Amino acid sequence: MGKAELLESAKPLYEENQLLELEQAVDFAAKAHANQKRKSGESYMIHPLNVAMTLVKWGMDIDSVLAGILHDTVEDSNISLEQIENLFGYDVAFIVDGLTKVTKTSESMQQNDTYNPQTKDNLSKLLIAVGQDIRVVIIKLADRLHNLMTLNHLSRDKQIRIARESLEVYGPMADRLGMGRVRMQIEDIAFSYLEPREFKRVKEILDSRIGRSHRKLDQIKTESEQALKKSHIDGEINGRVKSVYSLYKKLVKFDNDVDNVYDLIALRVIVKTKEECYASLGILHSLYKPMINRIKDYIATPKPNGYQSLHTTVITPHEQIVEFQIRTQEMHEYAERGLAASFHYNERKTSRDYREKRELAPLPGNLQWITELQEVVAKLKSGEDISHDQLNIDLFKDRIFVHSPKGDIFNLPEGALPLDFAYMVHSDIGRHAYGFKVNGKIHPFDKPLQNGDVVEVITKKLVMTKPAWRNLVTTSHARHKLRAQLGQLGLNKIFSTEDRSSKNKKSHTKNAAR
Repeated sequence: MGKAELLESAKPLYEENQLLELEQAVDFAAKAHANQKRKSGESYMIHPLNVAMTLVKWGMDIDSVLAGILHDTVEDSNISLEQIENLFGYDVAFIVDGLTKVTKTSESMQQNDTYNPQTKDNLSKLLIAVGQDIRVVIIKLADRLHNLMTLNHLSRDKQIRIARESLEVYGPMADRLGMGRVRMQIEDIAFSYLEPREFKRVKEILDSRIGRSHRKLDQIKTESEQALKKSHIDGEINGRVKSVYSLYKKLVKFDNDVDNVYDLIALRVIVKTKEECYASLGILHSLYKPMINRIKDYIATPKPNGYQSLHTTVITPHEQIVEFQIRTQEMHEYAERGLAASFHYNERKTSRDYREKRELAPLPGNLQWITELQEVVAKLKSGEDISHDQLNIDLFKDRIFVHSPKGDIFNLPEGALPLDFAYMVHSDIGRHAYGFKVNGKIHPFDKPLQNGDVVEVITKKLVMTKPAWRNLVTTSHARHKLRAQLGQLGLNKIFSTEDRSSKNKKSHTKNAAR
């Protein structure tokens, strides 16, 4: 990887003045890292050039690519942020500063043998970096990906530390941004270092199954293509093989019985329009017998990270079980690269708010968690005391979307309970919650909400916050509001580990709901 290769790859995507700025950044970074070497013995510049190339392939804006080239200059040389701002502008310097904070946080967590950011100080730094500009995380993912690819040059101890942090922190973060391919790359490499024997075992199972299924899949692919063409649908069909780590998790779930893993190999059908997605689904069901309970419509109801596709599992006349994923090209790009594929900044910077106030327009629903981070960041910067609960849990949980009866959408962590929803709507709604209806039916306090639920909160003025509700909330936001209300009533208690561990015990929650 060299300067010429990077510039050549960038030519189709950026304007001439931006390419000149990129060339200047490469020369600037090369001078800053002139006497530095990687553990492999190669020039240090190999790393920032690879990070920048990855960002170009992801279609990121020019400021992100510049920051990718410059991301280690402040940390590893005598370059100052002021110099970077003077040469490349405020935005690039701001992103580099965020990346420097994340790097220091990561190193601190590794030294303290902590892989998930659970200490208040470390997570505070991470939130400040992430919450103000999500490009920090996208660039950090590109940085981590290249570091994982060269992990073989480090000591075994460092390999384990970096791999575990990658699996537990950066993999989930990539998933939250909808960056499916990046998540799989990070997970597989990290898994291969953490559990080399298991990685080898699962990969052998995967390779064996692929070898046996290849010819049969080719036949199904040909039949499907012909059927689509006959119906005047110009669709492209290609194969998708499950990642090693994803298969490992499935095998753990199914007691190592690979015959229960139906999506080991899937065929992707990529068409032009949403209407053709549904038409293709009907055509495939006319060819093969569908497994009704495995039909999933992620187009009408996208996953919380924005992923869209139709999924169906069918049984062929030869009793072979095959999964199809049907999507448009745009949906496919997002499924592969997530937020990086439909990057908002260029579009959002044209908004009136940005031009006049230098504020970005609101993020789409599937990225509401970024707004939540920004709120925490504002509190941290103002010096407000933030509890451990507010800083911990929610960032790495899977998300669900639930709806109010009026159609408003609320983003909650998977496993959230009705009171979490009530407190998200308004703290007074939570305070006076008497009961809940979900999808028109009475719903208990202790039963988790599901993606797509319509939730109605039944309130009574005489109902007041109860101490037992501590076991009926899961989000940091609800716990914070509940604690404050209990304090006003003189009933406040610290949320002990014992309290939290008992929240799933029905003997407690059923009584608490009454």
